[in-house]
Amino acid sequence: MKTLTLLLTLAATSFATAQNSYVSIQQEIEQSIARGNAWLKTQQKAEGHWDDEGLPAFSALALTAISRDPNETYTGANPPDFLKKGFSWLVSQQKEDGGIYNRGLSVYNTATSLTALVSLPENEYETAIIKARRHLVENQWDIDEKGKTDNSNDGGIGYGSSNDHTDMSNTYLALEALALSSQTVKDIELPEEPELDWEAALTFLSRSQNLTATNDQKWASDDAKNKGGFIYTPGDSKAGEETTEDGKVALRSYGSISYAGLLSLVYANVGPEDPRVVAVKEWLGKNYTVSENPNMGAEGLYYYFQAMAKALNAAGVNELKLADGTTADWRKDLAGKLLSLQRSDGSWANENGRWMESNPVLVTAYTVMALEEIHRSIP
Repeated sequence: MKTLTLLLTLAATSFATAQNSYVSIQQEIEQSIARGNAWLKTQQKAEGHWDDEGLPAFSALALTAISRDPNETYTGANPPDFLKKGFSWLVSQQKEDGGIYNRGLSVYNTATSLTALVSLPENEYETAIIKARRHLVENQWDIDEKGKTDNSNDGGIGYGSSNDHTDMSNTYLALEALALSSQTVKDIELPEEPELDWEAALTFLSRSQNLTATNDQKWASDDAKNKGGFIYTPGDSKAGEETTEDGKVALRSYGSISYAGLLSLVYANVGPEDPRVVAVKEWLGKNYTVSENPNMGAEGLYYYFQAMAKALNAAGVNELKLADGTTADWRKDLAGKLLSLQRSDGSWANENGRWMESNPVLVTAYTVMALEEIHRSIP
């Protein structure tokens, strides 16, 4: 009995110590989020949307950031009028096919919009949520022979067209939205609601990872620089390619999509001991940084930050093991970096404009979401 009491005391002491070590940074995060969301509020258009009405994703990301504010400024059973107006505008963009989009990119816009809709504590948009879920499920690829993942695109999800390709970015956003909205389906007890083919999705994820043990594609490489990391889509990396020490050509793994890969594996219910999870964590540890998007530099940097925060939190990583055997406190490292980059008006922006990251509405929403994820993950 004394031993048990001692163990419980030690555990409680350890937990309290962990909490105390984050008190200061937690307060700074809360203040930074408040300033970021206050700036986002000023950017709402009279019609209720943010930035480009042709891309509802901008509005969805802003609404998600504001709705998740830990300061509880905008949350509760009765959200402020500007927030209601924003959600009403977002839902009004839903099409007959269930997608929430205006100028194409139906999956990207619908996935981010669905994630926004389920961020409300008291939800009145169940019908829109169900329709959006169906749109995402319907956009999962299964070409050539039906029911078999005989094409490298099978199981994945693209931007919404059936004649281009699937990719890790749209797939991860869709998997996230479907996972976060799954409780809505349970709550309203819909019969025979269409469901994603998660096994096929997992095959696609495996085919996007540099890991020959689980990737059946010829391009997969186990070279020291790339093993375990993810690329954009089977056979193509936005980070390009490189010649390995043995003279072969490898598609270069990169940071933002590797974090998207880890998060997708978590949503696909792949356990921490699975070789795919182990391998991507090892790659992320070897390439750990908050100064750039590994192998992409400043390109997609803020997308990288928010994917990093979401993935490490979802995977239950408290400290990430690095290549030299030490560990990194990713919460303090990432939060410190994001706090240092906030502009005087409360916003953020990337000087590198690739993937629209020179747009402060997009990047501020990304950053606020990353900070909120860190805040939620603090022990």
